Amino acid sequence: MAYLNALTQGGLPWTPKFVQEIDLTRCLGCGRCLKVCGRDVLRLQAVNDEFEFVDEDEEESERKVMTIARPDLCVGCQSCSRICPKKCYTHAPQPL
Repeated sequence: MAYLNALTQGGLPWTPKFVQEIDLTRCLGCGRCLKVCGRDVLRLQAVNDEFEFVDEDEEESERKVMTIARPDLCVGCQSCSRICPKKCYTHAPQPL
């Protein structure tokens, strides 16, 4: 299978790996990944104790976790994954 490939500024081949999934059971909701993503891909969202998304103003809200709000804006840099203390992220190359 062929994947999307690019070159670094130095001319070296690079295969970007795009965000695919976040393990909500491991996510702390710390927001570190949100701060390093310059593309507005991620969003904190409230969940209940069964990891169902809820309105953060509701009493059922247990905590916040990171979600992939705009996967189409991901550039495959993996900054989110590198900064994550719980290693919640799954990335994969983009098939052509």
